[in-house]
Amino acid sequence: MNADKGGSAAPRAMLSQAQKAHSFWHRARDCSIHLARFFTALFLSSCATPKDVQHHVVISVKDQKLALLDHEKLVAIYPVSTSKYGLGDWRGSYRTPLGEMEIAQKVGDGMPPGTVFKDRRRTGEIVLPNAAGRDPIVSRIIWLRGREPQNANAFGRDIYIHGTPEERNLGLPVSYGCVRMSSNDVITLYEMVGLGAQVTIVDAPLDKIVPDLADGTQIASTGRRGIMGR
Repeated sequence: MNADKGGSAAPRAMLSQAQKAHSFWHRARDCSIHLARFFTALFLSSCATPKDVQHHVVISVKDQKLALLDHEKLVAIYPVSTSKYGLGDWRGSYRTPLGEMEIAQKVGDGMPPGTVFKDRRRTGEIVLPNAAGRDPIVSRIIWLRGREPQNANAFGRDIYIHGTPEERNLGLPVSYGCVRMSSNDVITLYEMVGLGAQVTIVDAPLDKIVPDLADGTQIASTGRRGIMGR
């Protein structure tokens, strides 16, 4: 009987040690997985594009103009077109939303002026300014996301600042909700502003919103390609 008891103790001890070893390696594996996830997240966050806090785009529906500010100093003013249906943000309204927004996405890097986009994809076609009977989205897309309840649907409604071939109508409210610019102007704007940049759309004159204009800062006209501050 004693021999039997002594013989069964050794396998139990070995089993206990095996279980402890298995538990140790299991915990070590879990720890390594958590560490890998942590360093992956840290790497991805370090690679993320920094938010543009330098630039501020102000769009006046009343003036049909867009002002670009750099550290709140006026850089340029461009003619635009907002919605022919007025102001609002409900789905299916084709109206231009008001309020504080931000640049969520940019589409069209390096594409030539007049490049046609459908559903934010190139069609392979290029349309020249004021081409008869043509009114697609061209050149660049700057996709906006609302920051307030009054413009919460902007991103889902595909509200863009984008190029238009109908440059003859800039300065008039003729769009279907988006903010239209000439191809040259939207390419210039696209290159200057980054993701996260603030965009403010107001139903007021620019000189009531932009401090430099309110102070009587002199500006030099460059025709339909915009007005550059000096």
